Amino acid sequence: MREIPFPDPGRPDTRSTLRFMVWVAREQWRTQVLGMLSGMVWMVSIALIPAAVGRGVDEGIVPGDRAGLFRWALALLGLGAIAASTAAARHFFAVHNWLYASYRGAQLAAEGAERAGPALTRSIPAGEVVTVFANDVMRLGGLYDAMGRFAGAVVSYIVVGAILLAASPPLGWLVLLGGPVMLASLALIVRPLQRRQALQREEAGRLTTLGADTVAGLRVLRGIGGEQTFLRRYEEQSQRVRVRGVRVAGIQAALDSAQVLLPGVFVVLVTWLGARQAIEGEISAGQLVAFYGYTAFLTMPLQTAIEIVDRGIRAQIAAGKMLRVMAVRPDHDATKPSTAAVPDDDADLVDPLSGTVIRGGRLTAIVSARPEESSAVADRLGRHGPGPHQTTWGGTRLDDLSIAEVRRHIVVSEPDPRLFTGVLRDQLLGSGATGTASASGQPEPAGDRRVNRALDTASALDVLDALPDGLDGTVEERGRSYSGGQRQRMALARALLTEAPVLVLVEPTSAVDAHTEARIAQRLAQHRRDRTTVVTTVSPLLLGQADEVVLLEDGLATARGTHRELLDHPAYRHIVLRGEEDDR
Repeated sequence: MREIPFPDPGRPDTRSTLRFMVWVAREQWRTQVLGMLSGMVWMVSIALIPAAVGRGVDEGIVPGDRAGLFRWALALLGLGAIAASTAAARHFFAVHNWLYASYRGAQLAAEGAERAGPALTRSIPAGEVVTVFANDVMRLGGLYDAMGRFAGAVVSYIVVGAILLAASPPLGWLVLLGGPVMLASLALIVRPLQRRQALQREEAGRLTTLGADTVAGLRVLRGIGGEQTFLRRYEEQSQRVRVRGVRVAGIQAALDSAQVLLPGVFVVLVTWLGARQAIEGEISAGQLVAFYGYTAFLTMPLQTAIEIVDRGIRAQIAAGKMLRVMAVRPDHDATKPSTAAVPDDDADLVDPLSGTVIRGGRLTAIVSARPEESSAVADRLGRHGPGPHQTTWGGTRLDDLSIAEVRRHIVVSEPDPRLFTGVLRDQLLGSGATGTASASGQPEPAGDRRVNRALDTASALDVLDALPDGLDGTVEERGRSYSGGQRQRMALARALLTEAPVLVLVEPTSAVDAHTEARIAQRLAQHRRDRTTVVTTVSPLLLGQADEVVLLEDGLATARGTHRELLDHPAYRHIVLRGEEDDR
């Protein structure tokens, strides 16, 4: 038994959904084969029970031969024992194949999501990504769950057809040819069902995305009175999902009813023909009993075949969604090595696109009337986003460094802080940044002092004091128990703890009050003294602590100097002072 998750889920064939599904089957071919073999033996043993009953009637009951009756009774007992034991084995392998295929698909999709990074949600709505992991991976595995029963259905169907063909050619040909013809008629249902399920799946993904966005921004919505607007949007999208679901339901109902109707019609035909032959004396009483048993049994393989069609449709749609996640190309090639040496920590950063120059070892602020312009510069300074980057660090293009080196030396802290569930200390220090550890496995006091210093700089010690267990306290999901300002300050402390040679902070104090902002501004300048720090902001309190300020107009650096020097610049004064002096 292999453990899951897999150490290596493999390299899938992503050229098409069918190739991907075949590849998944090949990766667990041993258990697939064992599941199919046990399924074949299980269903064939059940299929042979009517034959044993018929022979018992003809060779035991009709002639009054107790030995013959006892012999076929033992045969029935043996077939029952085989069916029971192989049913357990088939079920074991079915669950095994279902779980392993599902987890393999989940791992591959997760690796694709991790590899894609921010590019994923730019290409696929977040709700669709969630649905892939919540539903699609299990639907993919559901196909391999049924493969053992399907193999048994095919073999047992052929066995029963051969038995009937030997006893009565008309019945045999009816079974061998009639069943496949009936199943082929399902093509009229399958393609429309596949299209409608795909459309319904997309609408459901949009609804999930809308719900997640609404919940995440609920505090803001309440602040601006926008709950009803978003509620109406959610209702409208829910109705679109409902309409798509109703359209799917009609076709799905037709397929589900076919599982009963087609085998039922088939059974009636076989029963009617067998009864006529028994009346005319063409078959014996035992054969008639066996035929009735066969007709009851044939519903099982036929229903299984229809079920595999349904599961195949669902699995194909699910595989397509998973391949879509895996196909998203990341902004950067993580495997590309550095072709240049890493510059000194105090080297200058230059963004040629905007003309912004960041002096090494200094605190530089970037000001713009449009926050998206300063954020774009911050992204380019940290080599974030798609496409080639012309930004240089100490004369070396960031594109000539591996993305791992860039991330190690240049950290960009975004304005929307993300906190996850877990211990506060782990939230702040992160993996691999805990420093030395004591024999008990806990960080040494020196590490905690470093954390406390960062929290003090971010004016976030009140968050620590509010937790009964201090740094060992647990942060709830998304840090929902904290206010926006508290989450922002925690994110700032986390960024400071990276001790990055170059730290870029995007609007780090936009959610805090003026008194807190003043403390952060003063402490930040002291904390990052002699290290390269960039802050995008329009706050006079932060600008007053900066060594140099860069003014952006229409995305271009048009002026630079200290905050006091730039107050003589009309555009700068209007942005920073909100036009207050102009109104006087």
